Amino acid sequence: MDRAISKEYAAIPNKRYLTIGEVGELCEVKPHVLRYWEQEFPQLKPVKRRGNRRYYQRQDVVLIRQIRDLLYEQGFTITGARQKLSGTEAKTDISQRKQIVRQLCKELEEIRDILKE
Repeated sequence: MDRAISKEYAAIPNKRYLTIGEVGELCEVKPHVLRYWEQEFPQLKPVKRRGNRRYYQRQDVVLIRQIRDLLYEQGFTITGARQKLSGTEAKTDISQRKQIVRQLCKELEEIRDILKE
């Protein structure tokens, strides 16, 4: 599952919740595709608030990036990607942690550079 983090994406902002538009930009996927993936992947469950507005958290963004990689980069079908994700939940958790650690390291390096100035 390490290939899921092989593509370079924009850094995930340090916010608790992200809108569907923000997630679409971060993951290079259109909002209607994200809504469809919610129906196809049971692991993807954004928080819904007023007026059925979706709010995604960091782990949702990481999962969406993994789904995108499986479908667009590795050529899996929806069914195959679903099976891969459900069969490797422990690996997915490790992969998500690795991506979060990489993201935090990048953010810390940026802070260090700012402090050096």
